[in-house]
Amino acid sequence: MAIPTASAQALPEPLRRILEARHHDPFEVLGPHAEGERLVVRAFLPQAETARLVEADAPMQRIEGSDFFIWEGEPEALPERYRIAWRDAAGVEHCAHDPYCFPEQLGDFDLHLFGEGRHWHAYRFLGAHPLEVEGIKGVRFAVWAPNAERVSVVGDFNGWDGRAHPMRVRGGAGVWELFLPGLSAGELYKYEIRDHHTHVHVKIDPYAQAFQERPETAGYICSPSAYRWQDAEWMEERARLNWQHCPLSVYEVHLGSWQQSADGGFLNYRTLAKQLADHVEALGFTHIELLPITEHPLDASWGYQCTGYFAPTSRFGSPDDFRFFVDYLHQRGIGVLLDWVPAHFPKDGYALARFDGTALYEHADPRLGEHRDWGTLIFNFGRNEVRNFLLSSALYWLDEFHIDGLRVDAVASMLYLDYSRNAGEWIPNKYGGNENLDAVDFIRQLNAVTHEQHPGSLMIAEESTAWPAVSRPTYLGGLGFSMKWNMGWMHDTLSYMAKDPIYRHFHHDMLTFGLLYAFTENFVLPFSHDEVVHGKQSMLDKMPGDAWQKFASLRLLYTFMFSYPGKKLLFQGCEFAQGREWNFDAALDWDLLERPQHQGVQQLVADLNQLYRELPALHDLDFDSSGFEWVDCHDNSQSVLSYLRKDRSGRSIVAGVFNFTPVPRENYRIGVPEPGFYREAVNSDAESYGGSNVGNQGGVEAEALPWMGRPYSIPIALPPLGGLIFVREPLAPDVEQDAAEVDETESAPVAASGANQADTDA
Repeated sequence: MAIPTASAQALPEPLRRILEARHHDPFEVLGPHAEGERLVVRAFLPQAETARLVEADAPMQRIEGSDFFIWEGEPEALPERYRIAWRDAAGVEHCAHDPYCFPEQLGDFDLHLFGEGRHWHAYRFLGAHPLEVEGIKGVRFAVWAPNAERVSVVGDFNGWDGRAHPMRVRGGAGVWELFLPGLSAGELYKYEIRDHHTHVHVKIDPYAQAFQERPETAGYICSPSAYRWQDAEWMEERARLNWQHCPLSVYEVHLGSWQQSADGGFLNYRTLAKQLADHVEALGFTHIELLPITEHPLDASWGYQCTGYFAPTSRFGSPDDFRFFVDYLHQRGIGVLLDWVPAHFPKDGYALARFDGTALYEHADPRLGEHRDWGTLIFNFGRNEVRNFLLSSALYWLDEFHIDGLRVDAVASMLYLDYSRNAGEWIPNKYGGNENLDAVDFIRQLNAVTHEQHPGSLMIAEESTAWPAVSRPTYLGGLGFSMKWNMGWMHDTLSYMAKDPIYRHFHHDMLTFGLLYAFTENFVLPFSHDEVVHGKQSMLDKMPGDAWQKFASLRLLYTFMFSYPGKKLLFQGCEFAQGREWNFDAALDWDLLERPQHQGVQQLVADLNQLYRELPALHDLDFDSSGFEWVDCHDNSQSVLSYLRKDRSGRSIVAGVFNFTPVPRENYRIGVPEPGFYREAVNSDAESYGGSNVGNQGGVEAEALPWMGRPYSIPIALPPLGGLIFVREPLAPDVEQDAAEVDETESAPVAASGANQADTDA
């Protein structure tokens, strides 16, 4: 066969398309091709001076004026999988199997499921995966870019030259693939994408499992992890437990600012695991929740503008370092939740934005595809492959890292088409409404699949609107989340606590209103990172008054929260009354723990956690109205609240009494349903916490004096800006039986009102 010359424009069109890096199927040109009874092998080697076929022991001829090399011979002279040896301009010899002599590697069934949005583990075939093909080691690359004209793998291994390794496209699936023999884990790579407008984009792999540390952005080829997990007991117990009736107390953490090294640098996942476990275990939290550690380019985004949905950020170490982190906490009896962000992604040009030159992961119309407030783009939840990307990401963290649950960020922005938009800035759905129907379908699918695949895992919504049944099963018409943050309770409670105590009696309903809806969802009570930044002040500085009143009010607030229905969440630093707002760029002010007031707050949090975990009445019926009963919600004149908490048996009784003014109240009487000794389990005003020590010397014996519609009552000393938690200690069995008989035979008189004698003294 005559070898054409490029200078004479004699190259056939397919070769010119390879030369100009615009061919959608390089296998049509490159690799072995039967032409009559002869075999022709073509290779495009832009860095080669000479080339030869190793197995045929024959040189390849350069097509004049180009970087094409060609060999023609008998088919028997060459095996199916042959090697090309070539020498570069520096005289360095290279040798590897020809990528273009290998058949398609992706299965049709994988591509079919992905196209339908039902491939739960798409990360196992998309991305970069070291593997052996017919005994030959290499790396298979695959990426979804349906509107690209050409896609190439680029990296250090080919001088980041997009002409060197163009990929083949798999028909209507829009997935491009290439097996590169000789490559191994640890290499850096990206994709070079040419769109149909001749623009060339260099993009990260959306499915990459590790990245360079910012500001560099290339992905690493990762081998399948050989990490040996030691948390089998934890995982088995998690699947068995009925979490709704278990204590759940979450410590929210930003790994970059929780603690730092002496020089202000980040700590490794392994170091953080041990230090966090010690701290969290001492405080009694059941779980930690990490602000997003999915890879992200900007520290100031706190991880909420993510680019690597399958990669733990390299700021703190490798993926196996993060596996150790989760494993170690599990072995210490601590669960790990992860903030996960499917609502939006950043506009960075090297990442998902206009990935193949078109609005692929996002909507083209900014009225659907852009969050102007955040400067981010919104996922197109109506596209099967985009839903599959997100579903696969969620399952990846549960599968590969044993994460115990995902807290889904900004759910409200997903549900509503007009979220944070003015009239004319959004497009109604097909029924004329403002609901994002595609997002609703995605959320239901997400929750159904994760709960099915990982029993005992938790899906928690940050959702701030009145959307119904957020934490109800999908088969009942709900969104299917396990729980939802109670943003209304948080806003009302903090707004109330920020008021001067002299005015609080005008706003008593801010504390009582929440019980009207407290059991409509499975709620988490969150004092999160969002409440201690952007001028909102620290939790301590939200409290009015002098330093004594601030600390007393904060202790009162935490005591109120830990006795209130709902699971608990507290952000780092709040547990010891951090004085300044959270700064993501600096470590917490741990030196404050040298001061007694801060030590006292931390000790109170530890004691509250211990009580919350030990007493079924405080956690068993967090989501059921039968576990809560007002004693008195009407004493607004004195800004006092009192209520009971019970477990499913009804015999474990806890009474909480809270004085939201700095006025101590002696002989304040509340009604109780049972006789016995009511032990003062927690007094937020105790001297050991930094308080004034007004209290009840360990507890109070119930008196057979009917009060507030109950047959017994206890007179208590109510401390200033103080919260009390009383635990009923059962009487001896014979006394308990006698008391029960008295209750059944006697008709107890009912107090005329909920007023206390302290009311008349005021």
